[in-house]
Amino acid sequence: MNSPSSSVPPRGQRAARARAIAYVTGSAGLFALAAAAVKALQGALPLSEVVLFRNLLALPAILLLAQWSAPGGLRGALRTRHPRRHAERLIGGLIGMYGSFYGYVHLPLATVTALNFTMPLFLTALSVLLLRERVGWRRLAVVLAGFGGVLLMLQPGGGGETLHLGAVAGVLAAALGWAYAMVSIRKMGELGESGITIVLWFAIGAAAVAAVATLRVWITPTPRQWGLLLIVGLVSVGAQMLMTAAYRSADATVIAPFEYSAILWTTVLGVLLWGEVPDMWDLAGFLVLVGAGLAIWRMEVAGAPR
Repeated sequence: MNSPSSSVPPRGQRAARARAIAYVTGSAGLFALAAAAVKALQGALPLSEVVLFRNLLALPAILLLAQWSAPGGLRGALRTRHPRRHAERLIGGLIGMYGSFYGYVHLPLATVTALNFTMPLFLTALSVLLLRERVGWRRLAVVLAGFGGVLLMLQPGGGGETLHLGAVAGVLAAALGWAYAMVSIRKMGELGESGITIVLWFAIGAAAVAAVATLRVWITPTPRQWGLLLIVGLVSVGAQMLMTAAYRSADATVIAPFEYSAILWTTVLGVLLWGEVPDMWDLAGFLVLVGAGLAIWRMEVAGAPR
């Protein structure tokens, strides 16, 4: 019979898990800071321009990582047999980025973050439509409950300030876009495509598409706006690197729930910078969405019937 201590992970493993949790929590904080920088631009620059610099500033770090880590260096990382899958991932990712950035301008930071956490709910639906996965009544009930959380955030009964419905739709479209991108990434993973190749081609494609879209709407940023764009790009790179380090240091089952710390970060930034204090309906919606996301995550971990 195993001793009680046999279920306790070794000290080195516990330290690695602690580092991974710190990394993912820090990553969520940096992503919140990048979101605050987008909001601080106040829509003064075209979305395409913000998306352009978000990806353009990330490219040097990604290219260096590809050169160092990919078999065959940068040339090996660029080699792919799945251009159509990369195009699908690009479309979903761009919808996600444009929708989220639009939401940051018109909605409280924490609200956008919470709405983005509908992604697992959309992923469940797309898994049925695109991957032919079967979804049981438990998972369906969780998905419906999660979207009930969205309705709570819309403040039925008009007790509070009405949200910008166009921005809400944009953020929900963003979550759907991220979910579609995740389905494409899952397909490429099953086909043996490396993670660095997926990341590299998305950064190149997103920068190229945004550059073309920016040509006709370019506005020369002011010094302050240049600074905010620099924060958006460089802080996002730091957040991605921390997230990557986290998932390399510990199992996703350990650290995935800590991604929800993003709601805490964005709530704090929203209160401090813009006085965005969540009301009762917001908090109720946040709790329902987080609960639904964690329930789906737990089902995945436990291998519960779909």
